[in-house]
Order: sequence, then C-alpha cells, then structure tokens
Amino acid sequence: MDIFERDLAGEAISVQDPEFYKINAVIEQTQKLLAELNNSYHTKEEIQNIFSRLTGRQVDGSFELFAPFYTDFGRNIVVGKDVFINQNCTFMDRGGITLEDKVLIAPRVNLVTINHSIAPERRRDTESRPIHICKNVWIGTGATVMPGVTVGENAIIAAGSVVTKDIPPGVVAAGIPAKVIKEI
Repeated sequence: MDIFERDLAGEAISVQDPEFYKINAVIEQTQKLLAELNNSYHTKEEIQNIFSRLTGRQVDGSFELFAPFYTDFGRNIVVGKDVFINQNCTFMDRGGITLEDKVLIAPRVNLVTINHSIAPERRRDTESRPIHICKNVWIGTGATVMPGVTVGENAIIAAGSVVTKDIPPGVVAAGIPAKVIKEI
C-alpha cells in the first residue's frame, strides 16, 4: 500500500517515512487552494469549484460553505447534498471525513481525524481514524469531533461539546466529553 492508503487505514505514519514527501505535496497544494478560497470574495458557484478542486470530488450544486475554511489535507473530505458549512471551521481530514446529506456545520467546528503517538520517542508520528457524520446532523458552534467518531442520523451536537465516542441517531449530545442528554 502507498502512504495514502496506509494513512487512511490508520497506520502510524512517520515524518521519516520515505513516501512522506507525497503527503507534504498534497498539503502544499491544499494551502494554495485555501489561500485562494479564503482571501477574496467568491460566489457560491466559485466556492463550490474551489472546494471540488480541494477534495478532488465534484460537490453538488446544493453545497454551501462560508469562508474562511481550513483543512490540513482536503482530499479525504466527502460531502453529500444540501450540506452547509459555516465560517471558521477546521477539518483535519487525513483519516477521512464524510458528511452525508443535509448536514449542518456551525461556525468554528473542528473535525479532527488525526492524532499523535503517545510514546515520547514517536510523538511526531501520526495516526488517523475516520469521522462519519450521518444524514441531517447538526453540529453546534465551537464543537469538536475527535478521530474515529460516527454521529448518527438526525443527532444534534450542542455548542462547545467535545465528541470522543460515537453518538447514536436521534439524540442531543452535549458536554466535555459529549454525552446524550435527550432523545429527539
């Protein structure tokens, strides 16, 4: 497997890996596209075009994003129809981020699929796990979703929450760490 497949599979990736230059090349291209996206006004269609170039996948005409938007990688983001991402969100997507149809992402939401090794001698190594946001989920302002989490269909993540474990469908979850506080 190449480094991209190993990264998506959750293998620990070292900056000393002989293929790490490939990840750096994607990161550099991503930063150029983010500068284009974030540093001037764009129409909805222009934003869709830049985001499609960023992810390498054509987004649906219903997709909306309010800049600025930040990501470390870009290629591992998949969005469905009627997805809305508000301003100042950060998607660390090397592990893969999937937003199904009708997902609403409030301002300053962080979706983080990457983590560092806890062993001091391997601290710069990274390990990635995917985030999956199911249909019709609303993630509130300033929430953070950590690696390996799935948020079930129709769930709501309250503002400021930190989601460290899967959230079942049809509930409101809140807190640090996020816990189910009510059924919808």
